[in-house]
Amino acid sequence: QDPTAAHYMFQDDPFLMPRNAANSRLFSLSKESGRNAAKYIIKQFPQYFDKTFAEPNIPCLMPETLTPQIEGLSEEALKERIHLRRVKDSVDLFDQLIQAGTPVSLETTNSLLDLLCFYGDGESTPGKEDLEEPGVNASEQKVPKREFQSGSQPSGSRWRENNNAERIFKIMPERNAHSYCTMIRGMVKHGASAEAYDMYIGLLNERHKADVHTFNALITAVPYLKERFLERWELAKVFLNHMAQQEVQPNLLTFNALLKTLRRCGGVGRSMALLVIKEMEALDIEPSLATYDHLLFILYRGADLCPSGIISEVLDDVGKRSFTPQDPDDANFFATAMQVCCDLKDIKLAYRLNKVMEKGDNWKFLDMDRLNAYWSKFFSLLCMMEQIDVVLKWYKEMSSSLFYPTPKNILDLLQALDAANHLELIPSVWEDMKQLGFNRRQDLLEELLSLMSRERHPDEVQLAFAKCAEEIKAVHEQTRREQSLLEWTGSALGHVALLFSRAGRTQEAWYVNMMEHFQQINRIPTDQVMDEFLNCAKQTNCPDEAIKLVKLAASLGLPSSQRLKNRTEKEFELSEKQK
Repeated sequence: QDPTAAHYMFQDDPFLMPRNAANSRLFSLSKESGRNAAKYIIKQFPQYFDKTFAEPNIPCLMPETLTPQIEGLSEEALKERIHLRRVKDSVDLFDQLIQAGTPVSLETTNSLLDLLCFYGDGESTPGKEDLEEPGVNASEQKVPKREFQSGSQPSGSRWRENNNAERIFKIMPERNAHSYCTMIRGMVKHGASAEAYDMYIGLLNERHKADVHTFNALITAVPYLKERFLERWELAKVFLNHMAQQEVQPNLLTFNALLKTLRRCGGVGRSMALLVIKEMEALDIEPSLATYDHLLFILYRGADLCPSGIISEVLDDVGKRSFTPQDPDDANFFATAMQVCCDLKDIKLAYRLNKVMEKGDNWKFLDMDRLNAYWSKFFSLLCMMEQIDVVLKWYKEMSSSLFYPTPKNILDLLQALDAANHLELIPSVWEDMKQLGFNRRQDLLEELLSLMSRERHPDEVQLAFAKCAEEIKAVHEQTRREQSLLEWTGSALGHVALLFSRAGRTQEAWYVNMMEHFQQINRIPTDQVMDEFLNCAKQTNCPDEAIKLVKLAASLGLPSSQRLKNRTEKEFELSEKQK
């Protein structure tokens, strides 16, 4: 793999190569937005895309027919519109059939409810589909599913009171278990947990039985139904007992939903999590990555961390298996596990986790955002725990190809260079900061200048530091229309003046920084800055600059003004006028 190459999804064009994580996210979303825009145009104007001549004609490679072919008021026309996911057209045709006195079968009405509950009573749009549990019913299987990397929490429409789904449900002449289960799952999916619980009570009153997917949705909704941790666990147990009474066999997603609820049960969750895992083993259900993600989150949350034995066992188990996506939360495992390694400050565990992530197709569980979060945590841990040579090797291989360093990563790298006494590498870090677009980050600039000016270095290094200081000064003086002026701080001014002075650039140290800016921003230079500048003036034999320094100290009322005056008289040959 080329360590200088960007992610494969970006074109090999310098203009389209992301500079940092924000650019990477923007460009990847733009690419997906373009796909959705194309789907929207095809859906809105299908008449312009009906030329499907091809030799040979391969039906499975032809565009999907998106326009209804059946006209008139009939149940078959309604089925076709439901299949095409035309939410508004399906509801309108259903209402017309009811008004005309045409009966609609229970199966077709349930399919319409499936459509309405899936989309939250809103019109289907490209990219809006969410991942649903597999194998529920025929109509839901026809709804396309989003890639498994996407999150499991709905971020779109909310459940409106008395919406079309509720209205149609109320006017149905007969309702079966499927009708209730669809409504419950739709309400949970779109944030109406209390209404879903009431619907479940109605299902029980009608002596129907819920399916496993409905119980999974109800268990997921438990944190929104009860406030106290113990009450949440008790309600979850009620649903589990109902499953046993109704002879509903739990599946992997049942236990994942239970663990997800235990994440929001505080100490109760920590005491019950391992028991849930043992129950899975008793039922011969293999955990997915989401199972381990929930387990690590529960056990390693807060200040009182569990010992590293549990995560070590998890990594052993994960390393022995190959995984396929079974739960939307599978994608969170690697970032969560790396965060645990960082909290434990265990670099060996991090190496083991990284080896597991690179095994087989496990890397596919990380989308762009999660990939950047994973490598960012890993790099911070490397800076904290590894030798500087190892850190720099990883940094060279990882940066830009695997992830885009965050400002915190740059701070961690600077601190690692400081701890290893390799400050001569700071200019190369500054070049990376400019490339990443961090050259206007005040905290990074302060840290960079502080490290460069803290002590003297060989002349070659000091010249490189002075060049960095010159570029930082230029950044402060940039006045682009879209950017606000970057304000000088007293410490930054002092550091830049020191770096110019140590490089023998007396005129720049005085004219550009001290005389102008210290007085403009009402800041007082430190004694170290004054002494270093005087030393520089002495080395370059500039008595005029030394006299300006004494005048500045006197005008600011500094206690060091007399000492500076005495040094100037002693160390410089002054004319009568200068005296």
